[in-house]
Amino acid sequence: MKELSYLNKYLYKYKHLLLLGILFVIISNVFAIIPAQLVRDAIDLVQENLQLYFVFNGFELQSDVYTNIAGAVLVYAILMLVMALLRGIFLFLVRQSLIVMSRHIEYDLKNEVFAHYQQLPLSFYRKNNTGDLIARISEDVSRVRMYLGPAIMYGLNLLSLFFMVIPYMLSVNPKLTLYALIPLPFLSLSIYFVNNIIQKRSEEIQQSLSGLSTFVQEAFSGIRVIKSFVREEDSLNQFDKASEDYKEKSLKLSLVNSLFFPLILALIGLSVILTVYIGGVEVINGNITYGNIAEFIIYVNMLTWPVTSLGWVTSIVQRAAASQKRINEFLKTENHITSELNIERELKGAISFQNVSLVYPDSGIKALNNISFEIGEGESIAIIGTTGSGKSTIANLICRMYDPSEGEILVDGQSIKDYSLPSLRGQIGYVPQDVFLFSDTIASNIAFGKDDISMDEVLRASENADLAENISRFPNGYETRLGERGITLSGGQKQRVSIARAIARDPKILVLDDCLSAVDTKTENAILNSLKGVMQDRTTIIISHRVSSAKLADKIVVLDDGCIIEQGTHKQLMKKNGAYRELYEKQLMAEDEISEV
Repeated sequence: MKELSYLNKYLYKYKHLLLLGILFVIISNVFAIIPAQLVRDAIDLVQENLQLYFVFNGFELQSDVYTNIAGAVLVYAILMLVMALLRGIFLFLVRQSLIVMSRHIEYDLKNEVFAHYQQLPLSFYRKNNTGDLIARISEDVSRVRMYLGPAIMYGLNLLSLFFMVIPYMLSVNPKLTLYALIPLPFLSLSIYFVNNIIQKRSEEIQQSLSGLSTFVQEAFSGIRVIKSFVREEDSLNQFDKASEDYKEKSLKLSLVNSLFFPLILALIGLSVILTVYIGGVEVINGNITYGNIAEFIIYVNMLTWPVTSLGWVTSIVQRAAASQKRINEFLKTENHITSELNIERELKGAISFQNVSLVYPDSGIKALNNISFEIGEGESIAIIGTTGSGKSTIANLICRMYDPSEGEILVDGQSIKDYSLPSLRGQIGYVPQDVFLFSDTIASNIAFGKDDISMDEVLRASENADLAENISRFPNGYETRLGERGITLSGGQKQRVSIARAIARDPKILVLDDCLSAVDTKTENAILNSLKGVMQDRTTIIISHRVSSAKLADKIVVLDDGCIIEQGTHKQLMKKNGAYRELYEKQLMAEDEISEV
């Protein structure tokens, strides 16, 4: 319960529903108990008047006695129907309070978890896989809801019934009460153990089904590769093995489920048999009436489901506690990327790296080592280097996805840590190396980064990204819906949509992280020429492994293994005859060879 105590704030928030639920549970149980007493009185009435009925056999008074008995039984029957109707109404109100409360808390908890997810730094997502994050906000929260709804509801029902029924049964006949209730604890324990087995096997089935679904998804997504390598038969055999595993686990679960209800019915039947036998003995001894036996049978049946649910509820609470512990682990994870002064102001765009080093906290890899360079307001800089040299790390630091391990980054002469994160990132247009597009229209993907954007701005951004002509060829134009992760588009088209998205928000700082790697040289030149106008009066960081992308930059920085080995203008670096010139000539020769072919 220590982990589940985190939910107390939500129980307090919805205390009006919880208190109403408790009240409705008690009232519904009152209307459940009264019919048992009516049955007792009706049976005793019939039993007491039956001898009188036979005494007047052959006399006219016999019909009057019958009429009185029948009339009294009819009244009892009508009262029992009224009690059943009232109980049904209050059971409805119980669910409308306690189950609705659990749904409200589920909604709030999911929102809290999702909001916390979005506040956590990029390092958090590098350490945790997406499937685990989804499981905690879906499966774990659903298990917690089962504790907040059904577990609390059935727990309250059990407590109220026990406090209302057991004392009364003991007051009538302690011996009969003891024998009638003997099987119920065994029933509860049996359900607890059986339910745990069912839950465990259900989880195994879910894991097997998840693996099966993943295999099928990959097979369909990679169907072109499977057909190209003629691996259909192999793929079918693998699916057959995965499907066989799922079938075996499902059959094991079916075996346990088939024992579930017979076990319940056997123990309930034992309670009824003991009640009738011991009750009969007590009637012979003159301690109780026939009506008490019927009353006790009703009470036993009334207590059966709450006692049965005790084992189930215990299992639910245990699983909810385990799930809440997993949720709490994430909720207690703090975001170390925070603002110290929360400065919100319009940026000019001057950026300064002062002896910056970075060791990734999740992997321990040193990505940058003592990096220093400056970009003036409205200037552009190209970061050139081979794969793994630390280029993208610079982009992450400018967007403050990470904080440097050593050194300092200044924006407009102010530490980057002093700016409000939404304000800082809201003025940066970032085109990531790994393009991600949403399953929405092309227009919506371009307009994603800016609120209240006009269609004219979307059109202008797509033209600057050399995308307008391509979009015009689609039947639905800008309203064309993209598939998952933009699968409808080619690699180059996706990159250009990503560029247009960054341009559309009219940022003060534009970061292009190797965003032209999937386009050909001709398209690259067209985009770079379009970007000339976009880059005016805007601080631009062009990150690339292609020297051709650095043509527009005012300054060039060459990285190698996290260190700056050269920096200067294109002309200055060409005169040095160093790494930049060597890289430039190699790429120029490669382009010439491709053009000759």
